[in-house]
Amino acid sequence: MQKMLGYMRKAIHEFDLIQNGDKIAVGVSGGKDSVVLLKGLVLLKRFIGIEYDLVAITLDPYFGGQPTDYTPVREFCEEMGVTYVLKPTRIGEIVFDIRKEKHPCSLCAKMRRGALHDAALEYGCNKVALGHHFDDVVETFMMNLFVEGRLGCFAPKSYLSAKKLWMIRPMVFAPEKEVRKAALKNNFPIVKSKCPADGQTKREEMKEFLRERERADNGFTFRMFGAMRRAGLDGWGFPEKPPKQEK
Repeated sequence: MQKMLGYMRKAIHEFDLIQNGDKIAVGVSGGKDSVVLLKGLVLLKRFIGIEYDLVAITLDPYFGGQPTDYTPVREFCEEMGVTYVLKPTRIGEIVFDIRKEKHPCSLCAKMRRGALHDAALEYGCNKVALGHHFDDVVETFMMNLFVEGRLGCFAPKSYLSAKKLWMIRPMVFAPEKEVRKAALKNNFPIVKSKCPADGQTKREEMKEFLRERERADNGFTFRMFGAMRRAGLDGWGFPEKPPKQEK
C-alpha cells in the first residue's frame, strides 16, 4: 500500500481534499477501487496530520431482484474499526426491469449518487469520498471529448450546494494497475458486481482504445492527463507556485 498512500497523500495536499474535523462517507461498492480507497484513508489517518472520521457506505442495487452478500466488506470494516452501513435500494429493478434502459449506466450512476448523498447526510457526514483513479480521469476526459464533443471531466473535489456536501476523489493520481496490485497483494475482500451491463459499457470501449493507444504510443495517457491539467479544466489546474523571493 506504500505507493497508494503516496498517491493519495499527494492528491489530498495538492487539492486540499480533507481538513480537520471532517466526517467522510466512503462509497464502498465492494470493487477493488473503493476497498483500496477505504483502507488507504484508514492508514493515512495515522501519519497525515489531519483528524477526520470515516463511515463506509454500501448501496445494494438488488440486481435481478436479489441482494448481494457484502459480508466480506462488513468484516473488513469491523477489523479496521470503521462504521459500516449497508443500504438496500431498488436501483437494479428501476434501471433494468421497469425502465429497461438500453444504455443504463447514466441513470444508474445518477441514482447511486443521489442515494449515497442522502446516506452520507443521514450519518452526519460533510464529505463523500469516491474511488476514481488516474485511468478513470483520462477515460472520462476522452469520453467527454469523443462522445459529447466537449472538454471536461469530473473534478478532484466539488461542492454540492443543494446537499451541502463536498465530493472528493483522493486516488486520482493512482494508476489503475497500482490499485489492482494493492488489492491483490494485500488480499483485500472484493465483491464481484452483478450488474447485467458489467464489461459491456462505453467506458470499457474507451479503456480498450486507451490501451491500444498506449501500446502504440507509450505515454499517451499521461500526456492527455497533463494536457487537461495545463488547461486548468474543472479544477484540475496545477497549484500556484509562490512568487520567487528577491535575493
